[in-house]
Amino acid sequence: MTGADNGEGALAAFETDPPDVVLLDVMMPGVSGYDVCRRLKEDPRTRLIPVLLLTGLESTADRVKGMEAGADEFVSKPCDGVELVARVRNLLRTKWYTDELEEAETVLFALAKAVERRDSSTEDHCERIAHFAVDLGRVVGLPQPHLKALRRAGFLHDIGKVGIPDAVLLKPGPLSDTEREVMRQHPLIGERICRGLRSLRDVLPIIRHHHERLDGTGYPDGLRGHQIPLTARVLQIVDVFDALTAERPYKDPLSVDAALNRLAYEVREGWWDADVFHAFVPMLRERINRGDTLIN
Repeated sequence: MTGADNGEGALAAFETDPPDVVLLDVMMPGVSGYDVCRRLKEDPRTRLIPVLLLTGLESTADRVKGMEAGADEFVSKPCDGVELVARVRNLLRTKWYTDELEEAETVLFALAKAVERRDSSTEDHCERIAHFAVDLGRVVGLPQPHLKALRRAGFLHDIGKVGIPDAVLLKPGPLSDTEREVMRQHPLIGERICRGLRSLRDVLPIIRHHHERLDGTGYPDGLRGHQIPLTARVLQIVDVFDALTAERPYKDPLSVDAALNRLAYEVREGWWDADVFHAFVPMLRERINRGDTLIN
C-alpha cells in the first residue's frame, strides 16, 4: 500500500507505482480529491483504476461533482470499517475483471498483427488505418466512443483473414469465383473472433460491414445506404484509399491523385459515402502539405 499526504503527492506516486484501487479524501491540501480523481480518469494510463472518494460532504451537488470527476464509489465520513473494506474489495474485483479484458484484447491485437505479417505487402496497414480513420471520424463529428471504436477497428478489421488459406490470401493474380467467396468470409470470421469481448461491441459492426457498399453490392449482408453504420463508412474510405496507394503482388500503387480520382468515380457509382469522401479529401491534402500523411 502506498500513501500520500496531499493531492500532488498522490499524483506523483502514480507515476512510479500505479495501484489497483485509489482511496481519496475529497478535502486535501492543495489539489482536491475531485481534481486528483479527474486527472486520473483523463489519463489513459490510469483511467481504469477504480477511485473511491471519502467525503464528509453530504449534499447531492457534492456527489454529482464526484461522479462528474469519474469517481467509482463514495463512502461518507466517519466511515464504517466493514463497509469500507467491502467496497474496496468490490472495486478490486472490478479492476481484476478489467485487467482480464485488457489481456484478452492484447491477444486479439497481437493476432491481428500476426495476420498482417502473413502478407509482407500489407505491413503497417492496420496501424495506418487506425490513425487515419480516427482523424477522419473526428472531422465528420463522431463522438469519442465512436472514435475509440474506429481506432480498435483499424487494427482488427482484417483479423478474420486468419481463417483464409494462404493459397487465397497470398495469390499473386486475380481470384476465381470460388476463391473470392472464401475471401469474403473474413468479415464474418473476424466478427466471430471478437464477439466474446463486450468491450468490442461497438467494433463488431465495423469489422462485419467494412466491405459493404451503399448500392447494396457489397458483402457479407448486402446492406444499402445508411443501413451501413457511419463508423464503417468512415473506415471504408480510408481502407480503400490505403489499398489503392499500396503496392501489391498483383498491382502497382496508384498516386494520391489517381487514387482520389478512382475513389471519386466509385462514389459516383454509389459505392461509398459522398459526405465522408468530401470530408476526407481536404483532410488528406492538409496532411500531405504538412508532410505527415500515413500513406504508402
